[in-house]
Amino acid sequence: MVRDVTLGQFMPGQSVVHKLDARTKLILLIAIIVFIFAATNYMSLLLITLASLLVVLLTRISFKMYLKSMKVILMVVLFTGIINLFYGSGEVLWEWQFIKITEGGINNAVFVTIRIATLVIISSVLTFTTSPSDLTDGLERLMKPLTVFHVKVHEIAMMMTIALRFIPVLLEETDKIMNAQKARGADMESGGIIKRVKALIPVLIPLFVSSFRRANDLAMAMECRCYNGGRGRTRMKVLRFSLNDLWALIYVLIIFAGVILCNIYFPATIR
Repeated sequence: MVRDVTLGQFMPGQSVVHKLDARTKLILLIAIIVFIFAATNYMSLLLITLASLLVVLLTRISFKMYLKSMKVILMVVLFTGIINLFYGSGEVLWEWQFIKITEGGINNAVFVTIRIATLVIISSVLTFTTSPSDLTDGLERLMKPLTVFHVKVHEIAMMMTIALRFIPVLLEETDKIMNAQKARGADMESGGIIKRVKALIPVLIPLFVSSFRRANDLAMAMECRCYNGGRGRTRMKVLRFSLNDLWALIYVLIIFAGVILCNIYFPATIR
């Protein structure tokens, strides 16, 4: 079911990760994303994966919720992994006419699959443990130096947060529309791929209408509350770094050192 997808949801809690400053979690997310693509062998990739799983355990959120967040891109992950099987150099393990699977292709497929899965899971940590208001403030504070170039930092952070938080709302709306169409006799689960895609057309039109209606309601609500951007805006909860944030930054530095050492002392698996 579409409503089972948890991407973009916030789950309140009292874990160590929940209590971290939003800026720290954003820095941790960006750092791990960089480390994921900096890994060139299985040892460094394993280190990043284990480090990400440790962060997931510290959130005290059921791992089933993270698996649900994978539903949205599961087909993309599988398709990307299969495609990468046929791209690579090295010893040929299987060949049929012009199609061949090499050792390098298998390594590429494994790397791409683990990278995307880790990326989605660590991104879910941010949305699961950070409220929309804290996420907006964190983004705004991190991008504050861009105000020197007259960039509207607050508006950008607000738009990014609203877009992220609209994901579960739109998924829930999609589920309601699909159930309504099925109740009227629509068949969306049988037939080939083309037939299923055509069956989604009656879902897309009311979904777009509902999305524009929600956007209009949100704009009216913001205007009624005299929202005029970040200029002169105060905050009820001011972000402050704590000792846990310092430990989190040290944790990032340890991972960084580990990735560098693994890349130096172990041979590269992908090229």
